[in-house]
Amino acid sequence: MNETERVELSNLLFPNLKHDREYYENMYPERDLPEGAMVTRYGPSPTGLVHLGNLLSAFADMSYAKQTKGSFYLRIEDTDQKRMVEGGIENIVGVLNDFEIMPTEGYTFGGNYGPYRQSERTEIYQTYIKDLIIKGLAYPCFMTEEEIAAIKEEQEINKTKIGIYGVYATDRDLSLEEIKEKISNGEEYVIRLKSPGNLEKQVEIKDCIKGKLKFPEHNVDTILLKKDGTPTYHFAHAIDDHLMHTTHVIRGDEWVSSLPLHIQLFQVLGFKPVKYAHIAPITIKDKETGNIRKISKRKDPWFSVKYYDENGIPIKALHLYLATITNTNFEEWYLKNTDKDINNFEFSFDKQAIGGTSFDEAKLENLCKTYFSRKSGKEVYEETLTWAKKHNEEYAKQLEENKDDMIKFLSIEKDGPRPRKDISKYSDVEEEFSYAIDSKFEKENFSKYDGEKTYDTELVLNYIENYLDLDSNNEEWFNKVREFAIENGYAGSPKEYKKDPENFKGHVGDICEAIRVMITGRTKSPDLLSILKILGKDKISKRVKLYKNYINN
Repeated sequence: MNETERVELSNLLFPNLKHDREYYENMYPERDLPEGAMVTRYGPSPTGLVHLGNLLSAFADMSYAKQTKGSFYLRIEDTDQKRMVEGGIENIVGVLNDFEIMPTEGYTFGGNYGPYRQSERTEIYQTYIKDLIIKGLAYPCFMTEEEIAAIKEEQEINKTKIGIYGVYATDRDLSLEEIKEKISNGEEYVIRLKSPGNLEKQVEIKDCIKGKLKFPEHNVDTILLKKDGTPTYHFAHAIDDHLMHTTHVIRGDEWVSSLPLHIQLFQVLGFKPVKYAHIAPITIKDKETGNIRKISKRKDPWFSVKYYDENGIPIKALHLYLATITNTNFEEWYLKNTDKDINNFEFSFDKQAIGGTSFDEAKLENLCKTYFSRKSGKEVYEETLTWAKKHNEEYAKQLEENKDDMIKFLSIEKDGPRPRKDISKYSDVEEEFSYAIDSKFEKENFSKYDGEKTYDTELVLNYIENYLDLDSNNEEWFNKVREFAIENGYAGSPKEYKKDPENFKGHVGDICEAIRVMITGRTKSPDLLSILKILGKDKISKRVKLYKNYINN
């Protein structure tokens, strides 16, 4: 088919297109960004709920674009209309907002390179298909599903590559008259790439994370446009990444096998190729088999992003964890740099794991505790209240009614060189500080008392009622407790008690622990004197009475 015939064919297939390729090239000019700025995109398909792997990819997109003063945009890739789920797009946008992974432009965010939804860009894709047909690089294929299935069966028997290529591409060289006849007969068709690839040749690709990769050239006449006139993902992504001037495509490594096709599409279209960075999958050690596997929706609660919100894991703390997956050196940097936050860290592809990254619940918990330890009591209170209003209305009301005291309790041991690390999620606040709210303390009824220690209850109650001094500092207060302990047959230190346990009822630590149990209902808490001072004598007296009732019953 000569050029004149190809032009006629292109007009036959696409008679109503308003613009040519040059129009769109001018419509989407180069971005005005500083040298080295990355343009990244999160391009989800609304075919299911957002999961941890999606969140990781979007986080990496945001981080690299942000640190290079580039642009991170959201593009909805909804060309596969059959697989779309109801509310899928709204879920994507909602998760990005909820988890503070904010694009600088894109679907619902605005920008100059839209529409940012592929189903609204069909005419653009068809314009580029028309151009490929004129250049002899694409053709209409009328093969039926039955014919394709028969070819696949033959290829499987002969153990050859599966696909439409070479002798199997029977419609590749149809004449213009043959094509016209098929169209007039109402035969359906797709548009296929006329692949210039040769399996005997190799293509070398440099992946930003995995390094140099070698593949046989792509030689299959891949479908570019489906029967309904909509593009396949492969073709749409090449057009959009070019027109939106994407510099780096950061995605899961399940797409590595598609690289030869994607590189070929950019070459055929005459586009400057983007840089690819393929992220290793998040893995986990299976408790049943002991084998390493990909994290999954069916087996792992951490797979769903709902888990993090419902359990009260702070968004910023989850960002810290995603950063440890994105760069292997982040955690060490963060723990060392107590005066810096994630925005001060410079992400680098060469610090990204090539193999699978294991999900580490203990690491996530530790990062969360570190996050909370660097927050003021007021900040912890405000963030917990916001979370509780969404997930625990009753506790939110209690927090509001006890605001001043709660901030004081949450501020204990925050200013020293080693701040407390007893909270790893917002839901922990209710558990760890239940004694801070009278109604919750009374309801617990000393249920946290471990029952293993034996106390001279009357002696300790006598101390609380008659000798407790709330006006002293920690050292003075402890010295008075120690004097009281020694006077009543207790050792002045655990070390002294261990040397000669038979001569003592216990040691001063037992007295302090008994006070803690009576006032907080537990054997471990932040600084005891600080708690006593916040409660004050009246509340302490009420708790002493509750404890008396508890032991009498």
